[in-house]
Amino acid sequence: MKRIVILGAGTAGTMMANRLARLVPSTWQIVLLDRDDEHLYQPGLLFLPFGAYREAELVKPRTQLVDRRVTLRLADIDRVAPEQQRILFKGGDSLPYDFLVLATGSRIRPEATPGLTEVGWGETSFDFYTLAGAKALRGALEQFRGGRIVVNIAELPIKCPVAPLEFLFLADAYFTQRGLRDAVDLVFATPLEGAFTKPVASRLLGDMLDSRKIRVVGDFAASEVDGAKRRIKSYDGRELDYDLLVSIPSHAGSEIITRSQLGDGNGWIPTDRETLAVNTARNAFALGDATDLPSSKAGAVAHFQGDVLTANLLAAIDDRPTVAKFDGHTNCFIETGNGKAMLIDFNYKTEPLPGKFPLPGLGPFTLLGESTVNHWGKLAFKWLYWNVIVAGKELPIDHQMLMAGKQAA
Repeated sequence: MKRIVILGAGTAGTMMANRLARLVPSTWQIVLLDRDDEHLYQPGLLFLPFGAYREAELVKPRTQLVDRRVTLRLADIDRVAPEQQRILFKGGDSLPYDFLVLATGSRIRPEATPGLTEVGWGETSFDFYTLAGAKALRGALEQFRGGRIVVNIAELPIKCPVAPLEFLFLADAYFTQRGLRDAVDLVFATPLEGAFTKPVASRLLGDMLDSRKIRVVGDFAASEVDGAKRRIKSYDGRELDYDLLVSIPSHAGSEIITRSQLGDGNGWIPTDRETLAVNTARNAFALGDATDLPSSKAGAVAHFQGDVLTANLLAAIDDRPTVAKFDGHTNCFIETGNGKAMLIDFNYKTEPLPGKFPLPGLGPFTLLGESTVNHWGKLAFKWLYWNVIVAGKELPIDHQMLMAGKQAA
């Protein structure tokens, strides 16, 4: 029996396993590998610090999410041996593959910023990109009565690039509802020049932050954190004092990828930006947060990549050319607080544009504009995630970005 091995049972890996189980010939086995039985709904971590979600809503056993035709194996993985087309496990066991899908995701490295994980870590400085960090931050926000909160992106790339902005918008609404907003100074320190990577969206989001009296400190490349003095420093000598620091730590690819010598210096997998083939191994593909592609590390992107990868894997199985192409399509709701959200839709070449989505002229969602309906869409994503996306089911949204319904700039 021939075998496709999918390394990583997060969003991208689980989705691909479930989708392929329905499509590959019966002579092929789908094996999904990960180290534990806990699948985390990562978008929910943004809401956890503000009491909007409970931990029980965010974690499910992987065994409950995988198609019965998929072989889920939970084990400690040492590395990939690409020259042998084999997965090596800690303890000496191994598993051969005919095709490999790398969906190993990303991890945070707070220790990469000098001082961040020393004095004050978990007390006056936090992250919300992990379950433990989001829970600890929730407690700190509940006790916070006034002072400066600095939200800092230590280094790019990060998963869910809009999450730091959403945190600021939600914090503004949170402290307003508690009657404390005038006592709280919100500051966004980012290595970017402005609020976001895409110029059009950056200007709009920057204006939204400004209208909420949230200060943006751009080109701020964090060099170290002095937890004793509650101060964060930039390489250019600038310093920001804080009462509470919300860090979006440096990210890196999986250590498995590094041990396998398949990634770049930070463990990101060199991936063909259109076909999703891995450039450092034969018969291997990658998707999701693990790649080095210039697209957002987000669940919607993994879904669109999954459409492309499914077509290309089925072609490879049949020894046909891979013709499906990923165009960098990104679709993202941005929670802006007070029951509203914004939606952006863009790809490698096209900036976010105003308009309606997904039905031209009808929506119901508004592009580059705040609306209550967009907020409902953001909240509905959790149901879609558990019941459609990780299940590998189809969404009525093309994997390629369409211009229908958009107003050209």
